[in-house]
Parts: sequence; structure tokens; C-alpha cells
Amino acid sequence: MVSYTYQQLYGTGSIGENLSGTKTFTFTNPSGSSYFTMETIPTSQGFYDSSSPTNFKGTYNVSESMGLVTSSYISSVVVQPGISSFTFAPTSAVTGTTYYLRGTGMYSLIIS
Repeated sequence: MVSYTYQQLYGTGSIGENLSGTKTFTFTNPSGSSYFTMETIPTSQGFYDSSSPTNFKGTYNVSESMGLVTSSYISSVVVQPGISSFTFAPTSAVTGTTYYLRGTGMYSLIIS
């Protein structure tokens, strides 16, 4: 189990952790609606190509109110006030050093 504060997720964010199997992302948000994004690190030219890992292919279990937007390289949700969560089971193991965790708002995140 790893936890992140809003300060760690703000701006450039934090390097992710290794992901395999089903992971639960739990948010505690004392403020207004916010956003959370997991983003594969792009190439030095700033885009994704055939060598970029497809980190965010997989199975998601997300409530409609979280408004999941996803591609092979990026996954984002709306973090509503209160406590909310979603699960993600990647198709392949994800190496933590290949993506960032980013967010807006004042929520905390626990990945378990």
C-alpha cells in the first residue's frame, strides 16, 4: 500500500509505482471536484511511439460519476468530494518508472 498527498501529485507529479494484478485507487477529497491522471512518460520529442509502453491498457471498474477517460498511454478520472475509489487491472505489468501520477485538488490517494 502506497499513499500520496496532493502536494506530491500537483504539477509535474510523482513517478508511479509498479502495478500488477488488480489495484484499488482510493481518494479522500475534502475539497471540490478534482482530477487524477496517470500518464506514460512520452519520448524526448514529447509524443508516444511504437516503443512507448502501453501502461494503461486493462480493465477498469469505475463509477460513472468519476468520468473515466483512458487510452493506452493516459488514464484520468474526476475525483468527487468525499471518499471514492476505482480499480485497475493492467493487461501487462506496469513499471513504475515509466509513468507519472498527477492531480489537481487537495485529495490524498492510497493505492492498494
